[in-house]
Amino acid sequence: QDYSWEDHGFSLINRLYPDVGQLLDEKFQIVYNLTYNTIAMHCGVDTSMLRRAIWNYVHCVFGIRYDDYDYGEVNQLLERSLKVYIKTVACYPEKTTKRMYTQFWRHFKHSEKVHINLLLLEARMQAALLYALRAVTRYMT
Repeated sequence: QDYSWEDHGFSLINRLYPDVGQLLDEKFQIVYNLTYNTIAMHCGVDTSMLRRAIWNYVHCVFGIRYDDYDYGEVNQLLERSLKVYIKTVACYPEKTTKRMYTQFWRHFKHSEKVHINLLLLEARMQAALLYALRAVTRYMT
């Protein structure tokens, strides 16, 4: 809550490596906003709450929490098998199995599951960057 990508990380990385912050931010935004507006067999669905829940859950796994987000949404939108999968891929990728992949969202398309992987890996990268950039900020002050 006291160190975010938007308020701190982006500007510091741009100061240290010009234009890299913009490239990373675009990469995060592209993956975060990627949607076909479908969920399983339902079309025209606003998936923004689901995408935000996945992103914030990954950050939560790494100890990053936001005051302005209702974490009750995570429990409403993410079933247990999906949360187990996300945590395993984010923290212990070598322990990820095909069975875990097939266990969550059984009626969903593979492209939707791949999008979950993209979301969680980019959120994980952003979380790691936040920790590193916060350490750099502390060192500089």
